[in-house]
Amino acid sequence: MTIALDIQAVSKRFGALTALDQVSLSVEAGEFFALLGPNGAGKTTLISCMAGLSRPDSGHIRVMGHDVQHDYRAARRALGVVPQELVFDPFFTVRESLVFQSGYFGLKHNDNWIDEILHKLGLTSKANANMRALSGGMKRRVMVAQALVHRPPVIVLDEPTAGVDVELRQSLWVFIQELNRAGHTIVLTTHYLEEAETLCNRIAMLKAGRVIALEDKATLLGQGSARRDIMLRLDPPGLPPALEPLLLRREGSKVWLRLADIDQLGGVLAQVQAAGARVRDFEVVELDLEQVFVARMQGKEA
Repeated sequence: MTIALDIQAVSKRFGALTALDQVSLSVEAGEFFALLGPNGAGKTTLISCMAGLSRPDSGHIRVMGHDVQHDYRAARRALGVVPQELVFDPFFTVRESLVFQSGYFGLKHNDNWIDEILHKLGLTSKANANMRALSGGMKRRVMVAQALVHRPPVIVLDEPTAGVDVELRQSLWVFIQELNRAGHTIVLTTHYLEEAETLCNRIAMLKAGRVIALEDKATLLGQGSARRDIMLRLDPPGLPPALEPLLLRREGSKVWLRLADIDQLGGVLAQVQAAGARVRDFEVVELDLEQVFVARMQGKEA
């Protein structure tokens, strides 16, 4: 097992604010990993520490085995970051921006890869357009291209689809999934939790600078567990007293129950019928990542 990203006991303070508090996690080579959290959780600060833009007060970060402080040249060559903010030189064309970015890493004759990136990200027609003339969505495509221009084994995407159109979102994820299948390690931060649920294998959640969850997706969503949540719409409304300990919430004639095991279902339905109620509707409720995320941020079990 090769560790692509190793973060150990990283802390960072800005005055009285603790942005990161003993953050530890590791990402294996080839993983598609999600780093989730609300605004102010410390995600961008952690990415800045990975990229060498900010120095941790304590702890260490290694990218492909290279310490970001003591072996920073190798660490930065191994890492490509798509920042949350749009950062560009307004006097360059798109192609010039990518050629210039290649030069940062000492890459000559990189035209074939630049052409491929432009094609995959739908930028070929804009290759000779000035950066300041592009729309916000097109500029964000260029940010992605710049992060990929030196073919880094580890790619960090900080809110890459924020404010972009559906077409870009779809084409970007097709390209990123191709890179992941080719062996690139992807670390994603996003507020679109359906993206993380669809794309990522393992998920970390940050809150107030601390890791509050770090699990594979199936475990986090309770897949493979015998526990099930069910919804019943009852006529007349109401729940037998014996079933009240299973109650999660009620809404009019609908009740949501949590069963320790799906085998309890027959007994639950029998008790409802014995109480003189009829089940007008029934649903087994599958957890999604948004429900789990909200529950964890509130300190609850989803």
